[in-house]
Amino acid sequence: MTDVRALHEWVRGHRAQMIGDLAACTGLETPSTDRLLLEAGLSWLDGWVRARLGEPSSVQVTGGGRFGDVRVYDYAGSDAAPVLLLCHYDTVWPPGTLAHWPFTVDGDRATGPGVFDMKAGLVQAVWALRALDAAGLPRPPVRLLLNGDEEIGSPVSRPVIESAAAGVRAALVFEAAAGGGVKTARKGVGIYRVTTTGVAAHAGLDPAKGASAVDEIARVVLALHGLTDPAAGTTVNVGVISGGTRGNVIAGSASAEVDVRVSTAAEAGRIEAALAALTAADPRATVTVAGGWNRPPMERSAGIAGLFALARGLAAQLGVPLRECAVGGASDGNFVAALGVPVLDGVGAVGDGAHARHEHISVAGMLERTALAAAVLTELDGPAGAHPPPGKARPRGESR
Repeated sequence: MTDVRALHEWVRGHRAQMIGDLAACTGLETPSTDRLLLEAGLSWLDGWVRARLGEPSSVQVTGGGRFGDVRVYDYAGSDAAPVLLLCHYDTVWPPGTLAHWPFTVDGDRATGPGVFDMKAGLVQAVWALRALDAAGLPRPPVRLLLNGDEEIGSPVSRPVIESAAAGVRAALVFEAAAGGGVKTARKGVGIYRVTTTGVAAHAGLDPAKGASAVDEIARVVLALHGLTDPAAGTTVNVGVISGGTRGNVIAGSASAEVDVRVSTAAEAGRIEAALAALTAADPRATVTVAGGWNRPPMERSAGIAGLFALARGLAAQLGVPLRECAVGGASDGNFVAALGVPVLDGVGAVGDGAHARHEHISVAGMLERTALAAAVLTELDGPAGAHPPPGKARPRGESR
């Protein structure tokens, strides 16, 4: 098995350079909805990737329209099947955030907008490859994907991600860790808008002539919340409702914005069927449903379990008791796992505060995770099936 401690020593020797790279990356504001800032950020990243890893064997660029472009870098390796490394460079932080919250390092703690989600992960992915090259260790071909629309659901990059996953042996997702744990299961996310249309009428003079859309949306909300099944890992939440015009007018229209989270494809099918079956109680009213699945569920497959077992064994060399967990949030790893590819998610930064003002990472954790990612990559070199070991699936949601 790979000597992870030797890789870790090399990475620790480059601590200052890695912090410098993280400072430069975090110092570029890349909010998901600002095209010009995303262009500037990706331009810097392109030069940085090439400077750190050399010229790739090929680069694919997909225009993002009003969002950030997607770049896929292919770096040659052994004759083994390639491994996909997924990273996003967009953040949730608006322009101007750096003016009052600059990148700062205080001991082991580094903070700044996007440092945890997921600019440290970007740095770790690139330096993991540098560590392998410096050690002269073999690795499979690597496909490094950078996208700039992950925080808004990856509307442009999804087909690029799915195409990039064709023929790969495994995927490592450099999203932040969850309490130090890697993520072997994620919920699928559905985003829907339900609209009810009734018949407007004067509430005092002609109440019988009206069919209340507000009454219908209230019934819909109760029906939707009734679909929640915590034991199955399913939640349905109506977060916003609106409707009507005035208190003395029977509402002619109303709507509800719905968030759905599911752990399995079977539950996704159940929710779809329930949404399709929604009907109005008043025959004069109608119910329509728009939207769909933003990301499919990432279910803990035997391949994912084996990939985690490999990583856990390697982490033990560093004295790190690596654990796994299932989380309610989704990532680009969901798309890849749905294609049957083993995915190890959350191999990025160790820290806390995603999307929050206390966002920060552990520098020591960044160095450990870099060495661990490098070790996983070199262990994945070789004939398919040699690694990872099969591993035994455990009940969903169990962490260890």
